[in-house]
Amino acid sequence: MDALQDGVRPRELWAWAMYDFANSGYTTVIITALFNAYFVAVVAGNAPWATFAWTTALSVSYALIVLSAPLVGAYADQHAARKKLLAITTVGCVLFTALLWFAQPELLWLAILCVIASNFFFGSGENLIAAFLPELAKTRALGRVSGWGWSLGYLGGLFTLGLCLVYVTWAEAHGHSASEYVPVTMLITAGIFALASLPTFLLLRERGVPHKEMGDRSQFYESQNRGLSPISLPLQAAWREVRQTLLHLRQFRDLARFLLCSLFYQAGIQAVITLAAIYASQAMGFSTRETLLLIFAVNITAAVGAFLFGHVQDRIGHVRTIALTLIGWIATILLLWAAPLLAEGPTLFWVAANLAGLCLGASQSAGRALVGLLAPPSRLAEFYGFWGLSVKLSSIAGPMTYGIATWVSGGDHRSALLLTGSYFVVGLLLLFGVNVLRGRRAALRAARLDAVASRP
Repeated sequence: MDALQDGVRPRELWAWAMYDFANSGYTTVIITALFNAYFVAVVAGNAPWATFAWTTALSVSYALIVLSAPLVGAYADQHAARKKLLAITTVGCVLFTALLWFAQPELLWLAILCVIASNFFFGSGENLIAAFLPELAKTRALGRVSGWGWSLGYLGGLFTLGLCLVYVTWAEAHGHSASEYVPVTMLITAGIFALASLPTFLLLRERGVPHKEMGDRSQFYESQNRGLSPISLPLQAAWREVRQTLLHLRQFRDLARFLLCSLFYQAGIQAVITLAAIYASQAMGFSTRETLLLIFAVNITAAVGAFLFGHVQDRIGHVRTIALTLIGWIATILLLWAAPLLAEGPTLFWVAANLAGLCLGASQSAGRALVGLLAPPSRLAEFYGFWGLSVKLSSIAGPMTYGIATWVSGGDHRSALLLTGSYFVVGLLLLFGVNVLRGRRAALRAARLDAVASRP
């Protein structure tokens, strides 16, 4: 395939994309479609603080990722340990997702703990798997290869959600309550994640080379006014690399601007992802089955959006593609805001939700590809860690804004949605200052300096 780097076989690309397939069930079932609404309605008993408690639990997990992501990425680069760390995060997410089987009103604390832990491991693994992308795809094909993986991921979400929907439909037909059938879907989700991720660990190669002990490299950086004293302990050495990058982030001003841009527009996206089922049930009056069908349809359009816009991105450019998706997001928010007021509201809500699906697949895939272009090839895991930091900060800001707004307004979900929609407007304005060619030159220049610093 002309899209792949030399030495990369198609089956390895498939194995990499299968991780997107495997982990998408977690976000689809736990964060977007089923467990979030179950948490608010059943575990938290529809208390006035229920939505706020859900968004707070997620925010704590995202804060942990913010603190750890660049450090984990730098450690993975130094020790060629991306695959090993990915295995650890996968086991952690699968384990704590399965433990959500115990989530009941009398065990609210356990549900919150498992949500925090499972989402932390999920987000950390998401950063690590993304760092493999530039090693698999040629520069001119980053968009479409990222889109292939993301679209397969949405199919994975559909597969997991579909199995859960079949079970929920059967359980409801037999008179089972949500407190009986939702815990079973947690086991289904965890099991599919574990099984579907196996090709990744069996076929995907770890191409990273362990960095030399930091002494030689730091002497070079000291001559470039970048150095700090050498530290031999692995985690301290990783933190040293992160600190050096932060101190000299101005060298990557286009990447830094895009990370700031993505912090804002991802805040809007994360609010929609996290609270879609809650909005559908609370503002639109959707049943559990209707909500699952809605999310099922949205995943189809998201898969289409990721696949098609991946090709569009390689043709018209990364910035223009992301700009188109942000305009689509703004239109989506306005439609969702208006839907509860109109007689044809349910139909309009379905249209808006599927437009959100198209924009979701496109914007997520395009962002991952653009980071791969702007990051130095020698420090991919570290810089994808910074991307993860930006996304996770947005995952705190967006849902928390929504949660606080609903709490303060006494449950006004429409006003909360409109407020979080402003994040897309700010993101669009920041995006226009990103120069991809200049950013790519800065990334390659940094990689050359790293290569010189690593020489004996």
